[in-house]
Amino acid sequence: MTLWRHAFTAKWMAGLGVAVLFAAITTMFGLWQWDRRGQAVAEIERIENNFDQSPVAFADVLGPEQAWSDDFRWRPVVFEGTYAVEEQLLVRTRPRGGAVGFEVVVPLVGSDGTAVLVNRGWVPTGEAQDAPDAVPRAPDGTVTVTGRLLPGEPDISGRSAPEGQLATINLARVAQATGIAVDDRAYLSLIREQPSVSPTPVLQPRPALDEGPHLSYTFQWFLFGLLGFIAWGYLVREDARRNQDGPPQRATGRLRDQDIEDALLDEAEASRG
Repeated sequence: MTLWRHAFTAKWMAGLGVAVLFAAITTMFGLWQWDRRGQAVAEIERIENNFDQSPVAFADVLGPEQAWSDDFRWRPVVFEGTYAVEEQLLVRTRPRGGAVGFEVVVPLVGSDGTAVLVNRGWVPTGEAQDAPDAVPRAPDGTVTVTGRLLPGEPDISGRSAPEGQLATINLARVAQATGIAVDDRAYLSLIREQPSVSPTPVLQPRPALDEGPHLSYTFQWFLFGLLGFIAWGYLVREDARRNQDGPPQRATGRLRDQDIEDALLDEAEASRG
Protein backbone atom coordinates (compact mmCIF):
# COMPACT_ATOMS: atom_id res chain seq x y z
CA MET A 1 0.00 0.00 0.00
CA THR A 2 1.42 3.40 -0.99
CA LEU A 3 1.95 6.09 1.61
CA TRP A 4 -0.93 8.20 0.24
CA ARG A 5 -3.36 5.29 0.23
CA HIS A 6 -2.31 4.50 3.79
CA ALA A 7 -2.90 8.12 4.81
CA PHE A 8 -6.48 7.97 3.47
CA THR A 9 -7.50 5.03 5.63
CA ALA A 10 -10.21 5.68 8.21
CA LYS A 11 -7.74 5.62 11.08
CA TRP A 12 -5.50 8.32 9.70
CA MET A 13 -8.28 10.43 8.27
CA ALA A 14 -9.61 10.66 11.82
CA GLY A 15 -6.13 11.72 12.91
CA LEU A 16 -6.11 14.37 10.18
CA GLY A 17 -9.43 15.67 11.54
CA VAL A 18 -7.82 16.08 14.97
CA ALA A 19 -4.91 17.98 13.37
CA VAL A 20 -7.35 20.26 11.53
CA LEU A 21 -9.29 20.94 14.73
CA PHE A 22 -6.05 21.70 16.60
CA ALA A 23 -4.95 24.05 13.80
CA ALA A 24 -8.31 25.84 13.89
CA ILE A 25 -7.95 26.44 17.64
CA THR A 26 -4.36 27.68 17.38
CA THR A 27 -5.30 29.91 14.43
CA MET A 28 -8.09 31.45 16.50
CA PHE A 29 -5.63 32.27 19.28
CA GLY A 30 -3.12 33.57 16.74
CA LEU A 31 -5.69 35.92 15.21
CA TRP A 32 -6.69 37.08 18.69
CA GLN A 33 -3.07 37.99 19.44
CA TRP A 34 -2.82 39.72 16.05
CA ASP A 35 -5.88 41.80 16.94
CA ARG A 36 -4.35 42.64 20.33
CA ARG A 37 -1.21 43.84 18.55
CA GLY A 38 -3.34 45.99 16.23
CA GLN A 39 -4.98 47.63 19.24
CA ALA A 40 -1.57 48.28 20.84
CA VAL A 41 -0.18 49.79 17.62
CA ALA A 42 -3.26 52.02 17.27
CA GLU A 43 -2.82 53.23 20.87
CA ILE A 44 0.86 54.01 20.22
CA GLU A 45 -0.12 56.05 17.16
CA ARG A 46 -2.71 57.97 19.22
CA ILE A 47 -0.13 58.77 21.90
CA GLU A 48 2.38 59.95 19.31
CA ASN A 49 -0.24 62.08 17.54
CA ASN A 50 -2.11 63.55 20.53
CA PHE A 51 0.05 63.59 23.65
CA ASP A 52 2.08 66.70 22.85
CA GLN A 53 -0.55 68.72 20.99
CA SER A 54 -1.26 72.27 22.10
CA PRO A 55 -4.21 72.44 24.54
CA VAL A 56 -7.58 73.63 23.27
CA ALA A 57 -10.84 74.31 25.09
CA PHE A 58 -12.69 71.23 26.31
CA ALA A 59 -15.82 72.26 24.40
CA ASP A 60 -13.84 72.53 21.15
CA VAL A 61 -13.20 68.78 21.28
CA LEU A 62 -16.21 67.50 23.20
CA GLY A 63 -19.04 69.86 22.42
CA PRO A 64 -22.55 69.17 23.76
CA GLU A 65 -23.50 67.00 20.76
CA GLN A 66 -20.14 65.36 20.20
CA ALA A 67 -19.91 61.64 20.95
CA TRP A 68 -16.72 60.18 22.34
CA SER A 69 -14.16 58.85 19.87
CA ASP A 70 -10.92 57.04 20.65
CA ASP A 71 -9.25 59.57 18.35
CA PHE A 72 -9.62 62.02 21.28
CA ARG A 73 -7.55 59.92 23.69
CA TRP A 74 -4.63 61.85 25.21
CA ARG A 75 -5.69 65.17 23.63
CA PRO A 76 -4.76 68.08 25.96
CA VAL A 77 -7.72 70.35 26.74
CA VAL A 78 -8.46 73.24 29.09
CA PHE A 79 -11.43 73.46 31.46
CA GLU A 80 -12.11 76.29 33.91
CA GLY A 81 -14.16 75.81 37.05
CA THR A 82 -14.18 75.24 40.77
CA TYR A 83 -13.16 71.95 42.38
CA ALA A 84 -15.87 70.25 44.45
CA VAL A 85 -13.22 69.51 47.06
CA GLU A 86 -15.62 67.87 49.49
CA GLU A 87 -16.60 65.32 46.81
CA GLN A 88 -13.06 64.05 46.29
CA LEU A 89 -12.80 60.28 45.76
CA LEU A 90 -9.96 57.76 45.78
CA VAL A 91 -9.65 55.08 43.11
CA ARG A 92 -8.08 52.06 44.80
CA THR A 93 -5.55 49.44 43.69
CA ARG A 94 -3.71 51.56 41.12
CA PRO A 95 -0.13 50.41 40.40
CA ARG A 96 2.66 52.87 39.76
CA GLY A 97 6.39 52.14 39.58
CA GLY A 98 6.11 48.78 41.31
CA ALA A 99 3.96 50.13 44.16
CA VAL A 100 0.20 50.10 44.67
CA GLY A 101 -1.73 53.18 45.65
CA PHE A 102 -4.70 55.39 44.82
CA GLU A 103 -5.61 57.91 42.18
CA VAL A 104 -7.25 61.10 43.43
CA VAL A 105 -10.29 62.23 41.41
CA VAL A 106 -12.27 65.42 42.00
CA PRO A 107 -15.23 66.91 40.07
CA LEU A 108 -14.49 70.29 38.50
CA VAL A 109 -17.66 72.39 38.07
CA GLY A 110 -17.78 75.14 35.45
CA SER A 111 -19.59 78.47 35.83
CA ASP A 112 -22.39 77.21 33.57
CA GLY A 113 -22.99 74.16 35.76
CA THR A 114 -21.25 71.65 33.49
CA ALA A 115 -18.76 69.44 35.26
CA VAL A 116 -15.86 67.20 34.35
CA LEU A 117 -13.95 64.74 36.51
CA VAL A 118 -10.25 65.45 37.01
CA ASN A 119 -7.73 62.77 37.93
CA ARG A 120 -5.22 64.84 39.91
CA GLY A 121 -2.67 62.03 40.15
CA TRP A 122 -1.45 59.14 42.26
CA VAL A 123 -0.69 58.75 45.98
CA PRO A 124 0.83 55.68 47.66
CA THR A 125 -0.90 53.42 50.15
CA GLY A 126 -0.20 54.37 53.73
CA GLU A 127 2.34 52.73 55.98
CA ALA A 128 -0.16 51.38 58.52
CA GLN A 129 -3.55 51.31 56.76
CA ASP A 130 -5.23 50.58 53.44
CA ALA A 131 -5.52 54.29 52.63
CA PRO A 132 -3.06 57.09 51.86
CA ASP A 133 -1.24 58.70 54.76
CA ALA A 134 -2.02 62.08 53.20
CA VAL A 135 -3.84 63.35 50.12
CA PRO A 136 -2.81 66.77 48.73
CA ARG A 137 -5.77 69.11 48.67
CA ALA A 138 -7.07 70.56 45.41
CA PRO A 139 -6.85 74.36 45.10
CA ASP A 140 -9.82 76.47 46.17
CA GLY A 141 -11.59 79.03 44.03
CA THR A 142 -11.65 79.25 40.25
CA VAL A 143 -9.03 77.00 38.68
CA THR A 144 -7.91 76.60 35.09
CA VAL A 145 -7.10 72.93 34.56
CA THR A 146 -5.14 71.55 31.64
CA GLY A 147 -5.50 67.79 31.28
CA ARG A 148 -5.53 64.98 28.77
CA LEU A 149 -8.81 63.39 27.71
CA LEU A 150 -9.36 59.77 28.65
CA PRO A 151 -12.56 57.69 28.49
CA GLY A 152 -14.26 56.47 31.64
CA GLU A 153 -13.54 52.95 32.79
CA PRO A 154 -16.04 50.08 33.05
CA ASP A 155 -17.09 48.46 36.28
CA ILE A 156 -15.18 45.29 37.18
CA SER A 157 -17.45 42.46 38.25
CA GLY A 158 -16.93 41.41 41.85
CA ARG A 159 -14.70 44.37 42.76
CA SER A 160 -16.06 46.75 45.35
CA ALA A 161 -14.73 49.70 47.34
CA PRO A 162 -15.50 51.28 50.74
CA GLU A 163 -17.23 54.63 51.06
CA GLY A 164 -15.19 57.47 49.60
CA GLN A 165 -13.39 55.12 47.23
CA LEU A 166 -13.99 53.63 43.78
CA ALA A 167 -12.86 50.39 42.20
CA THR A 168 -12.48 52.04 38.76
CA ILE A 169 -12.89 55.48 37.22
CA ASN A 170 -16.47 54.76 36.24
CA LEU A 171 -18.08 58.11 35.48
CA ALA A 172 -21.61 56.96 36.24
CA ARG A 173 -20.42 55.73 39.65
CA VAL A 174 -18.75 59.10 40.26
CA ALA A 175 -22.00 60.94 39.49
CA GLN A 176 -23.89 58.57 41.79
CA ALA A 177 -21.38 58.95 44.64
CA THR A 178 -20.98 62.73 44.44
CA GLY A 179 -24.37 63.86 43.21
CA ILE A 180 -22.58 65.89 40.52
CA ALA A 181 -23.42 65.10 36.89
CA VAL A 182 -19.86 64.91 35.60
CA ASP A 183 -19.46 64.51 31.84
CA ASP A 184 -20.02 60.82 31.13
CA ARG A 185 -17.86 60.75 27.98
CA ALA A 186 -14.40 61.44 29.38
CA TYR A 187 -12.34 62.67 32.31
CA LEU A 188 -9.15 64.73 32.48
CA SER A 189 -5.75 63.38 33.49
CA LEU A 190 -4.13 66.42 35.07
CA ILE A 191 -1.19 68.15 33.37
CA ARG A 192 -1.24 71.41 35.39
CA GLU A 193 -3.49 73.71 37.41
CA GLN A 194 -3.56 77.49 37.55
CA PRO A 195 -3.20 78.66 40.26
CA SER A 196 -0.91 75.82 41.23
CA VAL A 197 -0.59 74.28 44.68
CA SER A 198 2.09 72.23 46.37
CA PRO A 199 2.35 69.40 47.08
CA THR A 200 0.35 67.58 44.42
CA PRO A 201 -0.27 63.90 43.72
CA VAL A 202 2.14 62.23 41.29
CA LEU A 203 1.02 63.09 37.77
CA GLN A 204 0.48 60.39 35.17
CA PRO A 205 3.68 59.73 33.20
CA ARG A 206 3.89 59.43 29.44
CA PRO A 207 2.74 55.91 28.51
CA ALA A 208 5.41 53.51 27.26
CA LEU A 209 5.35 53.09 23.48
CA ASP A 210 5.51 49.31 23.61
CA GLU A 211 3.29 47.05 21.54
CA GLY A 212 4.11 44.06 23.77
CA PRO A 213 4.80 40.43 22.78
CA HIS A 214 1.62 40.00 20.70
CA LEU A 215 3.44 39.62 17.36
CA SER A 216 5.70 36.83 18.61
CA TYR A 217 2.72 35.12 20.26
CA THR A 218 0.85 35.30 16.94
CA PHE A 219 3.65 33.46 15.12
CA GLN A 220 3.94 30.90 17.92
CA TRP A 221 0.25 30.00 17.72
CA PHE A 222 0.42 29.63 13.92
CA LEU A 223 3.53 27.48 14.28
CA PHE A 224 1.77 25.22 16.79
CA GLY A 225 -1.00 24.64 14.23
CA LEU A 226 1.54 23.73 11.53
CA LEU A 227 3.34 21.35 13.89
CA GLY A 228 0.08 19.40 14.29
CA PHE A 229 0.10 18.56 10.55
CA ILE A 230 3.82 17.72 10.64
CA ALA A 231 3.24 15.32 13.56
CA TRP A 232 0.33 13.69 11.69
CA GLY A 233 2.46 13.17 8.56
CA TYR A 234 5.32 11.69 10.58
CA LEU A 235 3.05 9.22 12.35
CA VAL A 236 1.42 8.18 9.05
CA ARG A 237 4.82 7.51 7.46
CA GLU A 238 6.09 5.48 10.40
CA ASP A 239 2.91 3.41 10.53
CA ALA A 240 3.08 2.73 6.77
CA ARG A 241 6.72 1.68 7.07
CA ARG A 242 5.93 -0.81 9.81
CA ASN A 243 3.12 -2.30 7.71
CA GLN A 244 5.43 -2.73 4.69
CA ASP A 245 8.05 -4.55 6.76
CA GLY A 246 5.40 -7.02 7.93
CA PRO A 247 4.97 -8.48 11.38
CA PRO A 248 8.19 -9.65 13.02
CA GLN A 249 8.94 -13.42 12.82
CA ARG A 250 8.83 -15.30 16.06
CA ALA A 251 11.47 -17.92 16.77
CA THR A 252 9.94 -21.36 17.47
CA GLY A 253 13.09 -23.23 18.55
CA ARG A 254 12.36 -26.09 16.00
CA LEU A 255 14.51 -26.99 12.96
CA ARG A 256 12.90 -26.81 9.55
CA ASP A 257 12.81 -29.95 7.33
CA GLN A 258 15.31 -28.38 4.95
CA ASP A 259 17.73 -27.81 7.82
CA ILE A 260 17.47 -31.48 8.81
CA GLU A 261 18.08 -32.65 5.24
CA ASP A 262 21.11 -30.41 4.93
CA ALA A 263 22.55 -31.83 8.15
CA LEU A 264 22.09 -35.44 6.94
CA LEU A 265 23.79 -34.68 3.63
CA ASP A 266 26.71 -33.09 5.45
CA GLU A 267 27.11 -36.25 7.63
CA ALA A 268 27.01 -38.53 4.58
CA GLU A 269 29.62 -36.46 2.80
CA ALA A 270 31.85 -36.58 5.84
CA SER A 271 31.58 -40.42 6.17
CA ARG A 272 32.60 -40.99 2.53
CA GLY A 273 35.63 -38.88 3.05
